[in-house]
Amino acid sequence: MNFELKSLSQRSVSESKLDALVVVLTADFHSDQSVLGQLIQKVLDSKELSDKGASLNFWHPAGLKIKHLLLVQAEQAQPEQLKTAMQSAVSWAKKLKVSDVHVVMPKVGAQGWSAALQSASDATYLYQATKPSAESIKLKRLILCVSAIKEAQAHFDRAYARVLGTQLAREWGNRPANHATPTLLGKAAQELAKFPNIRCEVMGPKEVDRLKMGSFMSVAQGSVEPLRFIVLKYKSRAVKSDAAPVVLVGKGITFDTGGISLKPGAGMDEMKFDMCGAASVLGTFRALAQLQPAINVIGLIPTCENMPSGNAIKPGDVVTSMSGQTIEILNTDAEGRLILCDALTYAKRFKAKAVIDIATLTGACVIALGHVRTGMFSSDDALAYQLLKAGEDWQDLCWRMPLDEEYAEGLKSNFADVANVADRSGGAITAAKFLHRFSKDFPWAHLDIAGTAWKSGASKGATGRPVGLLLGYLLSQAKGGSGKNKK
Repeated sequence: MNFELKSLSQRSVSESKLDALVVVLTADFHSDQSVLGQLIQKVLDSKELSDKGASLNFWHPAGLKIKHLLLVQAEQAQPEQLKTAMQSAVSWAKKLKVSDVHVVMPKVGAQGWSAALQSASDATYLYQATKPSAESIKLKRLILCVSAIKEAQAHFDRAYARVLGTQLAREWGNRPANHATPTLLGKAAQELAKFPNIRCEVMGPKEVDRLKMGSFMSVAQGSVEPLRFIVLKYKSRAVKSDAAPVVLVGKGITFDTGGISLKPGAGMDEMKFDMCGAASVLGTFRALAQLQPAINVIGLIPTCENMPSGNAIKPGDVVTSMSGQTIEILNTDAEGRLILCDALTYAKRFKAKAVIDIATLTGACVIALGHVRTGMFSSDDALAYQLLKAGEDWQDLCWRMPLDEEYAEGLKSNFADVANVADRSGGAITAAKFLHRFSKDFPWAHLDIAGTAWKSGASKGATGRPVGLLLGYLLSQAKGGSGKNKK
């Protein structure tokens, strides 16, 4: 789905020949004396659209060159109401089987634009990578019409960048493991390096061995698929090349069987989503490529499979991480933290202003927070606040969880510096405490997206979260406050 922003008044719309037009109405809507404006005013006076989310459609309305017209109520132009309005508009357009739809937008701020575009994108998303038989959607273009284009342009640009990033994250999250191997993720990252100011390095087993990433390598050793360690760099020309970057670390387990600690068979297919943290980093870089904000960002993606085999790690094995700390592997299904800890150690070299890891890490986080908010853990109060605010501003919510030192007690081991699991209580927190050991040299946050990265059931599929949250945070940190959301 392509989005365009266009300067078009009610009067101009009245005189245009269009296949399909949607007008999003709000409480402060002012109609002019054009044919379209008079028609809308009559509808408003009739109270036909008094209910929230109500809509009214016309076919060849008198005096207009418009074939199909839909009026939809969004009332106060709040994000949730705009989402509903755009869903109605897209559903209507899909039934009409038109390719282009013009949408007259109300005056809204950054949150409204983000909600509207993301909702329309979600409603038209179609997975076809391994399902070419999927029925294509004829709707290809949404032209958003405003009277004051200069005021809306920045909001639109940010919202569109988020859409592009979320689409890429969803696409890679949805691909089955044999179509999203570590090698293929590396190639996807290299494609991003075709955009200005982005560079990519993809390391294989030999390079990772030289880095002494023993924890990462231990997870990969049970699979015939070779691991990859992906390093993406976005460097803006608007800031100094040596300016402290933000580092994003995405968990890239392209399929998680649990290893020797084998998962139950039911629902195991969804473990293709265990690389959604990696996918969100790819998506965020796609959004950065679109916006080119004044900030430096590093993306680190350790990616491999977790498989059971004669070469696989076993419960009780002890491995040595890049940091030199030894780890007793009590459960091979707690593998995400084993690859992330080496990536966090690698991140030290960048002297970052902040390091954020993103991982589908624990089922315990789903029990704690469900599927609405991402679990957020942070050793830095300022960073935690900034992430919470970005989540609110971009409707990609997170919630801060505790990191009390007492939670680390269960990770003590008689045979290594640390165990990779504790008991079941507070599982999301003890997992975060494990990662905390490897991130004490920089401001750090951990996003557990196990409950928000994908949906199950009839709507099974990746959500693309938390691209919105990450992009919102990065724009808030950009030079000069570039990209800050304002209501």
